[in-house]
Amino acid sequence: MRKYIGLLIVILTLNVSVSRADDATKLFYTLRSKILTVKDYTADVNMKIDVSFMRIPKLRGTLYFKSPNKMRLERHGGLSMLPKKNINLTISNLIPAGAVTVIDLGNVMVKGKKLRLVKVIPEDDNNNIVLTKVWIDEANLLAVRAETTTRNDGTVIMDLEFGNYITYALPDKVTIYMDVKDYKLPKGVTMDYNNETPTVAVKDKTAKAQKGTIEISYLKYAINTGLTDAAFN
Repeated sequence: MRKYIGLLIVILTLNVSVSRADDATKLFYTLRSKILTVKDYTADVNMKIDVSFMRIPKLRGTLYFKSPNKMRLERHGGLSMLPKKNINLTISNLIPAGAVTVIDLGNVMVKGKKLRLVKVIPEDDNNNIVLTKVWIDEANLLAVRAETTTRNDGTVIMDLEFGNYITYALPDKVTIYMDVKDYKLPKGVTMDYNNETPTVAVKDKTAKAQKGTIEISYLKYAINTGLTDAAFN
C-alpha cells in the first residue's frame, strides 16, 4: 500500500510541475503579445546617461520608436546621443521573439511585491538573445524587470516602473544597466550643447568602467499613430 501511495504522490507532483510549466509558458506568451500591441510611439522624455568615460548633461527631448527596432532621439536644443545598439532601450527587444522554452522559477518578492520569475530560452539558435529572465507582475500583466544575455552585446538589465500607461505595458520610467564598451561619440561632439559640452573622462580598462546606466522618464506618449520609416531617416 505504501508503495502505491508513494507512486501516487510522485505522479501528482509531476502533474503539478507540468501544470505550472504550462502556466508559465502561457503567461509569457500573453505578456509578450501585450507588449507587441505597441507598433509605434512618440514620447516626451527626460534622459540621464551615466557612463564612466564621459560626463553628459541630462537630456530632454522626443523619443521615436517603431516596432521592431527603429528608434531615434530628437534632443531639444542640442546634440542627440544614444548607444550604437540602442534597440536595447525597449523591453520588446529584450525578450526573445519566435518559439521559446519557458522555465518557471516560482514566485519572488521584490520591494514587497510578489512577482513571477521565468527563464526564457529561444529555440532558434540564430537568435541574438541567449537567455532572458523576466520578473512579471501577474495581476497587471507587466514585465517589471528583464535580464537579457545576448551573443553580441553582453548582458542588459532593465527595471521598469509603471503608472499611466499600464494598458499598453509602457513604463513611466526605465532604468537600464548595460555594457557600454560600444558606446560611440557621434561626430560634432564639440558642438554647442546648451552651453554645456560633454567631457570625456580618463578611460579605465577595468570591467567596472565598462558598465553604464541609462535612466529614461517618459512624460507623455502618443501611441500607435502610424509612424513611417521617414521619421527615422
